[in-house]
Amino acid sequence: MPNPILEVRDIHTFIGQFHILEGVNVSIPEGSITVLLGRNGAGKTTTLRSIMGITPPRSGTIVFQGDTLAGKRPYTVAKLGIGYVPEHRAIFKELSVRENLKIAERNRGDYERHTDLIFDLFPDLKRLIDLPGGKLSGGQQQMLAIARALVPDNRLLLIDEPSEGLAPVIIEQLMAAIRRLSSQCTILLVEQNFRMASRLADHFAIIDDGRSPVSGSMADLVNDSALIQRYLGVA
Repeated sequence: MPNPILEVRDIHTFIGQFHILEGVNVSIPEGSITVLLGRNGAGKTTTLRSIMGITPPRSGTIVFQGDTLAGKRPYTVAKLGIGYVPEHRAIFKELSVRENLKIAERNRGDYERHTDLIFDLFPDLKRLIDLPGGKLSGGQQQMLAIARALVPDNRLLLIDEPSEGLAPVIIEQLMAAIRRLSSQCTILLVEQNFRMASRLADHFAIIDDGRSPVSGSMADLVNDSALIQRYLGVA
C-alpha cells in the first residue's frame, strides 16, 4: 500500500454536548481514492469536517504530509493543500460559473493555470461559463462544486456525497471525472451509493456509530457480503 498522505488517529469530536466521533482512525494512501462508508448519521461528514478544522476534534491527531492539523483554522488547513467539497454543493448561486471559479483562487493566476484541467473534466462548465450558478442543473452544480476545489493547487480532495440527488446518467459522468481526477490528486470520498463507491474506490473505511471498525481494500469488501450487510444494510 502507498504511503499515507493523511492519517486520522483516534479522533473524538463533539457537536455541542453530543459525542459524535468516538475514536475514528483512517489512513489515506497517497494517489488513491478512499471512500468512507456507513449508515446515515454514522459520522462520515463529521470526519471530513474534523479534518478541515470546521468541527475540530477535542482529542486525537490528524497528520497531513507530516503537518499536524490539530488546532489549525480551516483556511490554514486549506492552504496546506486540502480541498473540500461539502454536501449540498454550496455554490454561490448569484455568481456566474466563471466568478464561482475565480473566487476559489488561493493565489493570483490559479484559475488561469487550471482551466485546461477543469474544462477537460467538465466541458459543460466551459459552455455555461457566464451562466449564474443558480441556473445550473443539480449535476452541473455538483461539477462546479468539484471544479472550485481544483482551482488552487490541492494534493488532497475531500468530497462529501457527490452523487446525492442526481440521475444515474449524471452519476456516471461524475464517476468518470473523479476517476480521471485521481491521477492528479488523492481523493477521500463520502458516498452513500454503494454501487458507485465500489466501482470507484481503491480503499474503504467504515464509520459506524462514531467509530471506524473496519477498513481495507475495496476489492475485499465487495466480496464480503456479511460485512456489507452488517454495517451498510446492503444486499
